[in-house]
Amino acid sequence: MKIPFVDLKAQYHSLKTEMDAAIFNVIENTAFIKGKQVSTFEEAFAHKYGVKNCIGLANGTDALYISMKMLGIGPGDEVITTAWSWISTSETVTQTGARPVFVDVDAFYTIDASKIEDKITSRTKAIIPVHLYGQAAQMDVITDIAKRHNLILIEDCAQSHFTEFKGQKAGTFGSAGTFSFYPGKNLGAYGDAGAILTNDDEMAAKFRMYASHGALKKHHHEIEGINSRLDGLQAAVLNVKLPHIDEWNSRRIENAAMYTEHLKDVPEVKIPMVRKDTKHTFHIYCIQAENREALREHLLENGIETQIHYPTMLPFMPAYKYMKHKPEDFPNAYAAQDKILSLPMYAELTPENIEYVSDTVKKFYKR
Repeated sequence: MKIPFVDLKAQYHSLKTEMDAAIFNVIENTAFIKGKQVSTFEEAFAHKYGVKNCIGLANGTDALYISMKMLGIGPGDEVITTAWSWISTSETVTQTGARPVFVDVDAFYTIDASKIEDKITSRTKAIIPVHLYGQAAQMDVITDIAKRHNLILIEDCAQSHFTEFKGQKAGTFGSAGTFSFYPGKNLGAYGDAGAILTNDDEMAAKFRMYASHGALKKHHHEIEGINSRLDGLQAAVLNVKLPHIDEWNSRRIENAAMYTEHLKDVPEVKIPMVRKDTKHTFHIYCIQAENREALREHLLENGIETQIHYPTMLPFMPAYKYMKHKPEDFPNAYAAQDKILSLPMYAELTPENIEYVSDTVKKFYKR
């Protein structure tokens, strides 16, 4: 049996007629930049999140950078974020001229809220929690810390489309929620795409202006900006997919439950935990496995693709060597990085697929 890590082709075939028509419509109307498809998606995504503004962008990395830049983060500032994320989270901090300050993770792979205040200094300007793998960070505590210390709160929701924390959607707690629609995401485009969500109308205008060369009206450049626009083709793809996201997330949650049931009694495997009173949307089903590299090779030999998210945690990357971090600075992240393994996870997985993956894991440890 062949089981890819993500099967985007299966998803496309389930939507083929509608998707082809939507893409053809963009081409027929040459609506490649801005246009109806983009405004329709922005309105629909904002409405589904219950917020006032959605600003469609070229990618999720720009969403982080633009949010920080327009919220006034710059040289001399420090931004607290997690040690466990894709580099977009921290590199965009540096791009503003600020300095990322890393915090270790908790048992749920999100920033350890109990350790944030230890990293706050007179230069701290913002906190960026990452809702990793589809799991919400501990937003009640983090929101409280941000308010008490008068810090900007920006949520990185690149992997957490419609994740919830105590009934509130991730991305709606802070000044801005940033999203990626990279093809493999729960809600993915057919190329790079991203967005910012905010309830602040004034900030929404600034985000939109900066993303369009500093102009809200063509040729009227109030400031210098960058070029980061959600294009019509990607918006059309997202418009077709958005009505299906709740069903797809539900299937992911069901698939995760099946994995957990199959693997819960394997002593060499640590299954992912779900934070109480949250909706984990399982962009990634990440286990910790003994003898990971050999297990990964065994799975591949049996037709099962896996990934590692991520093989090196941010503080230990060459890009941050100048910070001179040591393993003991981030014990949880460091201990887990050589054990984590992401198993195939997507809505189209069947119970037979999941049973096959799980049985193959069990056979590895029994041999």
